Amino acid sequence: MDHYYLSAIVLDFSKLIKWIPTFIDGTIVTIVLSLMTVFLGSIIGLFATLLKQSPNKFFKAIAAVYTQVVRGTPLLVQLYIWLYGLPLIGVTLPALPFLGDVYGSREFLTAVVALSINSGAYICELLRGGLEAIDKGQMEAGRSLGLSRKQTMRSIIIPQAIRVILPGLGNEFIAMIKESSIVSVVGIFDVMYTSNIIKASTYSIFEPLIVVALIYFFLTFTLTALMKQLEKRLSVYD
Repeated sequence: MDHYYLSAIVLDFSKLIKWIPTFIDGTIVTIVLSLMTVFLGSIIGLFATLLKQSPNKFFKAIAAVYTQVVRGTPLLVQLYIWLYGLPLIGVTLPALPFLGDVYGSREFLTAVVALSINSGAYICELLRGGLEAIDKGQMEAGRSLGLSRKQTMRSIIIPQAIRVILPGLGNEFIAMIKESSIVSVVGIFDVMYTSNIIKASTYSIFEPLIVVALIYFFLTFTLTALMKQLEKRLSVYD
C-alpha cells in the first residue's frame, strides 16, 4: 500500500519557474539577516568577553548569567519573548519604514536583535576560548611596554584571538543561516517563508521545500568552501 502511494507522487517543478524571483528575494533576506546577526552578535560577544575578563566580579557575573541563560534556552522561545512577551511590559522595537516593508518592519528588526543576542552568547564563548589560547606572556609583554591592561587587550591580545577564532566565527555564520529559518514562523519573508507562500498558491508541498533545501545547501556549501580557503591562507602565516 505504501509503495502504491509513493508511486502516485509526481513532482512537477515547472510550476515553480515563475516563482524564481520570490525564491531569490527570500534568499537575499536570509543572507542579510544572517550577516547582520553575526556582525552585531560579534560586537555583543566581544563586549561580553571583555566583561568576563574584567577583574570586577559584578561584570563577570553579568556576562556569566547572559551566556548561561541565552545558551540554555531555545532560540524560538527567545524570539517569542522579544516579539510578544516584552511588548506586554512596554518594551518594543519601532518599525523603520525608510528601510522598506521587509527590512524596516518591527518583526524583522526584532528578529535581528533576538538572533544577535543569541549569537553573541556563542561568539562570547568562542572568543573566550581564543583568549585562553593566547600565551599569558603576551599580556605581561604588553604591560612591560607601558601599555595598560585595556590597551594590551585591544592592541595585542584581541587581534590574535580573533585570528584563532575566525574559523569558528565562520561556522557560526553558517549555523546562523540555517537557524535563521526559524523567523519564518513569525511571518518574516525569508527563504523558508517563501515556501509557505508558494505552497498556498500552487498547492505543491514537496517541490518548494526541495528548492528551499537546495538553496540552504548551496549557501552553506559555498560558505564552507570559502572558510576552508581562508583557513589555508591563515595556516601559511603560522
